Amino acid sequence: MHNTAMHQSIASERFLTLEQLGRRSRSVWLIFAALAAIVIGAALYGAGTYGRLQAIAALEDQGQTDANLKVALLRAVLEGPRALPLLLADDQQVRDALASGQGEAVMGLDRKLQSLVAGTRASVLYVTGNNGIAIASSNWQEPLSFVGNDYSFRDYFRRAMETGTAEHFALGNVSSRPGLYISRRVGNAADPLGVVVVKMEFDQLESDWRDAARPAYVTDEHGVVLITSLPSWRFMTAKPLPQESLAVIRNSLQFGEAPLLPLPIDERQALRPGAAIVRAIMPGGGEGEFLRLRTEVPSTSWQLEYLVPTEAPIATSVREWRLLTLAGLLPVLAIMTFLLRRRQIASMRIATERAARELLERRVLERTEDLSRARDRLQEEITDHRVTEARLQVVQQELVQANRLAILGQVAAGVAHEINQPVATIRAYADNARTFLKRQQPESADDNLDAIAGLTERIGMITEELKAFARKGRTAAEPVELRAVIEGAVMLLRSRFAGRLDALNIKLPSAGLKVSGNRVRLEQVLINLFQNALEALEGREEAKVDIFCEETEGEVAVIVADNGPGISQDILGSLFSPFNTSKEKGLGLGLVITKDIISDYGGRIEVDSNECGTRFTVHIQRAQA
Repeated sequence: MHNTAMHQSIASERFLTLEQLGRRSRSVWLIFAALAAIVIGAALYGAGTYGRLQAIAALEDQGQTDANLKVALLRAVLEGPRALPLLLADDQQVRDALASGQGEAVMGLDRKLQSLVAGTRASVLYVTGNNGIAIASSNWQEPLSFVGNDYSFRDYFRRAMETGTAEHFALGNVSSRPGLYISRRVGNAADPLGVVVVKMEFDQLESDWRDAARPAYVTDEHGVVLITSLPSWRFMTAKPLPQESLAVIRNSLQFGEAPLLPLPIDERQALRPGAAIVRAIMPGGGEGEFLRLRTEVPSTSWQLEYLVPTEAPIATSVREWRLLTLAGLLPVLAIMTFLLRRRQIASMRIATERAARELLERRVLERTEDLSRARDRLQEEITDHRVTEARLQVVQQELVQANRLAILGQVAAGVAHEINQPVATIRAYADNARTFLKRQQPESADDNLDAIAGLTERIGMITEELKAFARKGRTAAEPVELRAVIEGAVMLLRSRFAGRLDALNIKLPSAGLKVSGNRVRLEQVLINLFQNALEALEGREEAKVDIFCEETEGEVAVIVADNGPGISQDILGSLFSPFNTSKEKGLGLGLVITKDIISDYGGRIEVDSNECGTRFTVHIQRAQA
């Protein structure tokens, strides 16, 4: 015994070592999985960040090139009209017209200005006197001619008179169209004759920018949007204006009644001077992320701001770099997993083989001891088996006897249940016969005695049926008139339920309707169902039992429906099991016998019960014609 305990202790220590090795292996895999997840997450994050930076750098390079092209195009548009005031300021015809102020000189100047505008990108060209009133204009024949209008309040007129030249972007007070006014003084500062003004509009340029589908706009020194590919952004500001500057601009009517609201642009990340990542709300409600590039417009105080969409390029770049990272990282992790797994398999195999070898040695010793003890126990077991076999024979004999007694009790209970109704009816007829004899009515007494004789024959038939049932046989089916079966069942109940049969609402089937079965057995089925229904209605007001038949092509359904309290669910599930009853004096065999009788003749019985009543439906095969 001591050696066995020692061997078991050693085996437990060996198995514990293998278990610890398994736990260590699981721990290593968990740590490896966690480190792999961290490495993958960090690599994907780094790849995403690098991909974003790469995409932004590429967009910045391309966007800066596009912005420079737009600035060059804007300068080309500006340079042509700028030369007109410079040339006209020294033109003798202009000086003559300013000197005369009327007549042929002015009319000739109108036609000259009209011809000059037709060959340039200028919108309108006009000449004002030193009082600011226009004396000649290229649109002199149009309804909105500038001739005769006073422009002395305009900033471009005042600054041209003071410094000799000026450029001013404003909203036209006659045409209400925005444009750049380029002005130059005629004559010297001491004796100025007037001012030559050319107005440029940028409709074509804005249309070209709009076709590029990337927002671009030009701001002045105050940050007010002057030229834009998005018309709804015109005269908005790149940043909120101070109240002093806002008041000055509005008083000058430079931009009419424009509210000068800030642009719907929110800077998110500054990249370098002139470049930033912004969030902008586009006209129409769309929102997106853009790369904003700022470029100075040479020879002006303007800045061009160019918005390049970033979401799609950045998402594509991030996705590509992450895929490349995974493509490079997953093979490395797979190799590391393979090496780690191979190492653990080798360690487990060595440990398993060592433990198996030691275990085999221990089991050989243990088996030797077990065999020696088994030899001793074998004799004891042989003796125990003999004693057990003798006891088993005794128990088998007792079980056979108990089974016989149980069968005898069931048969006795069945016989008692089946003959209960005829016996009760015989007693009632016997009492009636005695009464008739006392009254000197022998004919009536004779009828009752005939009925008693018929009922005794019925009891004999019942016992014969029960004997046939005990022999696992059945009475052969024959055509039976269903109407007579129902009337016979009611007659047998009349003595027991005298005065209560009014609750039966019977709709007898048509005469001649026959079913397949035995009249006595079918009467017993209906007696059981009628009796159960009447007993369920005992003590209830307005008690009613509906009894009617429904015919189909191959069978007849007899329905017995009462308005009683229904059958409880715990009994309903085993309603057709022997000795299952809710009555205090019931045996629980009536429905069992009923079901067996109906089944013998190829029929079936169904039950539906709730708190409003119970409905039994007996399906019986129709007799063959």
